[in-house]
Amino acid sequence: MTLGEIKTAIDAGQTVHWANTGYVVHKDSLGQYLITFEPNGSTIGLTDRSGQRLNGEEAEFFIAGSEEVDENTQDSHPRPDEQGRGVVPGGKVAQSFRRQR
Repeated sequence: MTLGEIKTAIDAGQTVHWANTGYVVHKDSLGQYLITFEPNGSTIGLTDRSGQRLNGEEAEFFIAGSEEVDENTQDSHPRPDEQGRGVVPGGKVAQSFRRQR
């Protein structure tokens, strides 16, 4: 998803994830777009300080419900790779947060 597509989806009330469903992209009360790792609350900006470059690859962002569906349980979740890491649709391996300076 492009930066514009991500913002449009969030503004339309859709849930956007980065890398796997543990990372949720949201807009805070100041109008900032952020990525939060829900299990521990760690948060970074959606973009670098310029506001132009995503903190992640476009292919790593997806709208909730667009992940693969497990045919046995009907649960949606990213596929694990051989090391057990989440893999987003399109086969990209989830990457860790990149810290900004």
